[in-house]
Amino acid sequence: MKTTQYFIVTFLLLLCFNNKATAQFGFSHEIGAIVGPVAFQSDYGERHDISTNAGNTGYGIGLIHYLNFSYKADCNCYTPETYFNDHFKLRSEFSYNKTNLQHFGEWVADKKTSLTANQLRAMRGSTAVTNIGMQLEFFPYSIRDFTANIGSFGPFISLGGQFSFFKPTAYSEMGPGLGQLPTVTPIKYINAFDVKGGTTWSVVSSVGTRYKLSPLSDLMVDLRFQYYFSNWVDGLSPDPKVYLENRANDWNIWFNFGYIYYIQ
Repeated sequence: MKTTQYFIVTFLLLLCFNNKATAQFGFSHEIGAIVGPVAFQSDYGERHDISTNAGNTGYGIGLIHYLNFSYKADCNCYTPETYFNDHFKLRSEFSYNKTNLQHFGEWVADKKTSLTANQLRAMRGSTAVTNIGMQLEFFPYSIRDFTANIGSFGPFISLGGQFSFFKPTAYSEMGPGLGQLPTVTPIKYINAFDVKGGTTWSVVSSVGTRYKLSPLSDLMVDLRFQYYFSNWVDGLSPDPKVYLENRANDWNIWFNFGYIYYIQ
């Protein structure tokens, strides 16, 4: 709870900084909300398996804020026409996503009857992640032209970073002792289990488009890739030197739907 409050305070401080920058440099603001499904890729399931990709899914929600460099709210006028002002926006974000996790794929197929297969089938988990960060969005077409035309589209790509607080959970339907007892824990997860939670950085990249709904509002869709600099976001981290299939850090793909309002 304290960590979540820290994220909220930090996000508000970012908004205050952006407000100060607006007053000093003449930017304008946009605010919005996003929501959508999340596919979480972790040590649960099999790599490159369709059932894993479809099964380990959850949801995400977020608040977003933009600095619009092409328009000056203090004078209700455009900024000097430069390439940067007409093609870039800075996005701040506070978001939350949660995903339920279990093993899918070949090693838990019905035909598998070994102890390890039964242990894998019995494992259940989840992870909840709170993020705060920034992305720089690039619009290949003119932001001014998009803003002036109702019904137009404004495609974009973005790159940025986020700081994340994660809290995983895990248990076995075979009984207590997951992570310690070999009777319920697959051998690869012995001493590779930690659900205390923690923090990590991540890199975020997305591709999407806006739709000009009205002079002061847009709809948005974007497909985001987020790669965490930790393999503990799901609470599991088998030895990557022994279990090569688990060598990658955790990551997710999030398909966002959003609404954005222009503040003047």
